[in-house]
Amino acid sequence: MSEQPSATDGLDIDAANRRAVARMIASRPRLVDVARAGDVIPGLSPDLLLHAGPPIEWSRMSGPLRGAIIGALIFEGRAADAAQAETLASSGSIRFAPCHHHATVGPMAGVVSSSMAVWVVEDETHGGRFFSTLNEGYGKVLRYGAYDDEVLERLRFLNGTMAPMLAAALAEGGPLDLRALLAEALHMADEGHNRNKAGSILLTTRLAPHLANVSGVRADLVRVLDFLGNNALSVLNPVMAAAKAMATAAHGVEGSTVVSTMARNGTDFGIRVCGLGDRWLTAPCPTPEGLYFAGFSAADANPDIGDSTITETAGFGAFAMAAAPAIVRFISGTTRDAVAATLEMYEITVAEHEHFTIPALDFRGTPVGIDIRRVVELGITPRVNTGIAHRNAGIGQIGAGLVRPPMTLFEQALEAFAERYGLVP
Repeated sequence: MSEQPSATDGLDIDAANRRAVARMIASRPRLVDVARAGDVIPGLSPDLLLHAGPPIEWSRMSGPLRGAIIGALIFEGRAADAAQAETLASSGSIRFAPCHHHATVGPMAGVVSSSMAVWVVEDETHGGRFFSTLNEGYGKVLRYGAYDDEVLERLRFLNGTMAPMLAAALAEGGPLDLRALLAEALHMADEGHNRNKAGSILLTTRLAPHLANVSGVRADLVRVLDFLGNNALSVLNPVMAAAKAMATAAHGVEGSTVVSTMARNGTDFGIRVCGLGDRWLTAPCPTPEGLYFAGFSAADANPDIGDSTITETAGFGAFAMAAAPAIVRFISGTTRDAVAATLEMYEITVAEHEHFTIPALDFRGTPVGIDIRRVVELGITPRVNTGIAHRNAGIGQIGAGLVRPPMTLFEQALEAFAERYGLVP
């Protein structure tokens, strides 16, 4: 086992952080394919289900995560109904692992099973392939823990009809530069996490001619184009895979205090740090504050959930809210709050992004590279835009809002860093 560098070995944390963030910024993710998850995700077998957030066992899983697992097992034909699915999930014959352990990210519950279709993203700069499922839209959907017949029928359409057409369209049209697409979307009032209207239109526009060429059934083409164009979150999932590529490029830089993962499973909020290997630091998830759909309130809400915080980790999402002032109509707040959110995030980050810029701030680069030292020193935790899931399985989305990870995560991380690098007196 190699000896870890200590303070007396010339450890230069600032230089390590600059290297980590430079790698993150240089990452160039390209959308190259849509494929069956079990065929492309390393280590994903039929008895393994991937989920959002840090590791967790069935007994501690939240309602929406359990609901998504139930739906996935029914979708896979492993269970006929919810009761059979729960029995199977608790039996020990089904294994669970974080999406992040398999180069994958999933919004909200984030459940990925072997028969589901995934976007395939390649990092042209650093290499590696990264994955995310197809987005289902809003409301009652699997990723929010719903699993009724409507949810399952939509999954069959996405995976059986739309996925093969998307794969053929990408094969004909060639790779799609997601870094460039996201940069353009930020100039069109997106922030890349909860507001993706422009990005989803751009994605649909890029794919539409090729979808028309490869489609053999006009009705299928109309339905796919309608679904992509009218789902304001269509681009979220491939953008999340792109953000995972960016964050992975930075992960593993020795001596770096930059955060490379933020993720929630509905029970625990977890982070990983570039210079701490694959160790998770976890704390109980807070519940988001935001706006609720009619008939729901904070009493119905589950604690925060999802891998979509990979967007903030890579320097957009809530960190780019100044680019998307209209988002406050969805998550609450004012346009001043949106600008203030971005300005605050500059205080805890290492650099400004070269490729992601904000017109309202005179094209200043988005804040990128969360430094755990600055978070603890200034008492400022990262901002996160998020959806809100009902705490019970089977119901789905009930709102959207804002959340911050617990400060204790960054305090734990700083203590772990000091111990690993011999900085403890």
